[in-house]
Parts: sequence; C-alpha cells; structure tokens
Amino acid sequence: MAESAPYGRKTQRSPAISEIHILWITAGLGCDGDSVSITAASEPSIEDIILGSVPGLPKVHLHNPVLAYEVGDEFLEWFHKADRGELENFVLVVEGSIPNEHLSGDGYWAAMGTDAATGQPIKTTQWIDRLAPKALGVVAAGTCATFGGIHAMKGNPTGCMGIADYLGWDWKSKAGLPIVNVPGCPVQPDNFMETLLYLLRQLAGLAPMIPLDDALRPKWLFGMTVHQGCDRAGYYEQADFTHEYGSRKCLVKIGCWGPVVQCNVPKRGWIAGIGGCPNVGGICIGCTMPGFPDKFMPFMDEPPGARISSVLVQPYGMLIRNLRRLTNNTLNKEPKWRHNGAKSTTGYRTDKPEQTYPL
Repeated sequence: MAESAPYGRKTQRSPAISEIHILWITAGLGCDGDSVSITAASEPSIEDIILGSVPGLPKVHLHNPVLAYEVGDEFLEWFHKADRGELENFVLVVEGSIPNEHLSGDGYWAAMGTDAATGQPIKTTQWIDRLAPKALGVVAAGTCATFGGIHAMKGNPTGCMGIADYLGWDWKSKAGLPIVNVPGCPVQPDNFMETLLYLLRQLAGLAPMIPLDDALRPKWLFGMTVHQGCDRAGYYEQADFTHEYGSRKCLVKIGCWGPVVQCNVPKRGWIAGIGGCPNVGGICIGCTMPGFPDKFMPFMDEPPGARISSVLVQPYGMLIRNLRRLTNNTLNKEPKWRHNGAKSTTGYRTDKPEQTYPL
C-alpha cells in the first residue's frame, strides 16, 4: 500500500476521508441565487454528489439553508459542531458578499443564528473567522462571494467585499488549499458543481492541486473569453454589428463586453447546454470579472474599447464579407457537367484502355 500523500497529490491508496460535510453559508449580502442555480446542474448534479453516484468520493453531507430539511437550531448545530472542533472534515462554501462590520456601528450588517450565551446574533464574519481556519477548503459561490458583486459597487454603505478580500488573497486552508472562486451572477450551475467535484476528488487524493488563475478562478472554466465561445463571433469578424435587440448579429454596439470577459457560458450554455447570455440575445455585462459592476457601467452602452476596435475592423470586415459572399455564390452553383444532355461533359474518356489488375 502506498504511503499517505498530502492533499493535492495523486495517490493510489484508498482515501483516508470517509465523510465530508459541506457547510454552506448564505448569510452574506446576496439573494440565494447561487443555491437555487446549482439545483439545475447535471455535470454532476447535486444529487449525484450527495447520493454517492460518483465513484471514489467520500460520503458527502450538504448543509445549505435553502436546500435543507432542518431549520433553526437543528440546522445550525452542524456549524456549531464545526466551530467546537467536533467536525474535522468539512468544506466551507460562502455565498453572498462579506460586509465590513467595522462600519456597522452598534448594529451589524449580516448574521446567522443567535449566540446562546449572549443572546446576540452571530455575525457572518464571526462564522467565517471561526470556521475558515478549521475547514479543508473554502469555496466562494457566485460573484458576490468572489469579488463583492453588485453590493460592493461604489457608494455602498456596507464596505462589502469578496471572501478573498476578507481572508487575504494568499490565504490557505489547513489542507493547503487556496480559496477557490467560482463567479457568476448567479454562478453557472455546472461550473460550480464541476469545481466542487474536483475539490472532493483532490481531498480524496485522486486529483492534483486545482489549477487557478490570478483571480483564484478555475483555469479550465475561465481561461477563454465569452467572444471565443460565442455563436455571434463570426459577425464581429465581418464587422457586422446590430444596433437593436432581437438580431442574430454581434451585440458589441449595444453594450456587450464579451470580447474581453472571461466566461464559458456561451460555450457551455446554462441548463443542459441550452441558453447563456449572448446565445439568447443578452449582452455580456462582465459578471464573472473582479471589476464588476463598476468597470462595466453604464450597461447597454457600447464599451469604450469596442468603439475603437469595431471601427478598425470595419475595412477588414467589409473585405472579408465581400470575398465570402463571392465564394458563397460560387459554391451555391452546381458544376456544369450535371445536365440531361446527350453528350457527356464530365471529362470521362471512353478511349482510355481498360486497366486490368492482378488477382
């Protein structure tokens, strides 16, 4: 039997972890949209993970207030157990942005449950402070938890932020894992579940360290731009832009940031490969990016960079469009030898000697 390997390395031994709990906090500043979104996942589904349909994984217990059967103290008991050190193997998932409680005065911005000793609400930040150091890994679900999202835009009173801003971008779990950000407003269902599956395999010793980019996003999911996977990209190349909704042409002129936004939704779709913002005529507003929303506003206006690039591409696009139209017209005509005349014009020769081949 091989020696026990550190988390993040491949090993042939049976996983030492037989059970993992997922403690999911939705008590940040958010709308619970990410919890709702993952119920549409199919690669894998949340049911596949919990019911043990995926080979090699430890038993998984999900504690999410939106999806749980338990309520009140019965639900919160798992969080208290983890806080007391009675739950050794758990992953902390955070949904919603993290408020700056230094700015809340005598009150608080966000909380979950009540402290039995003081009778006071337990702030969301207190839960994170207590649980993150004891977790095998910390995952941020959705743009609010990853980068602050809508609630963190300029002028907000809460001073809210993403989990990496709160814990530190170089933070590591007790298992040596960095924070894993899976942005999206809400998160694309299969993107999150695929990432969670990777982490569970890693914790079981069946996968290498998860590859993340500088924004702590999984590289294989956020390495390409919306434009690179968009069905409308060919129209951009031909400088064929729409100026109204409902058109099948490129949406850049009406506010789409797809050429510079890292997101796989046009390629992956939304549910069962169907949908995705540009696929159904919606512009990309950059919700998977750390600069969202401030650096993408005002929405619906043509992005500044697009004003230059779309002008520069027009002479090239016009030339390409005309050349392709010419070629298309040629390819839409059948060869001249296809006719019902008495004379063959295919080039077949009847005077050629018959060829024989040895047996």
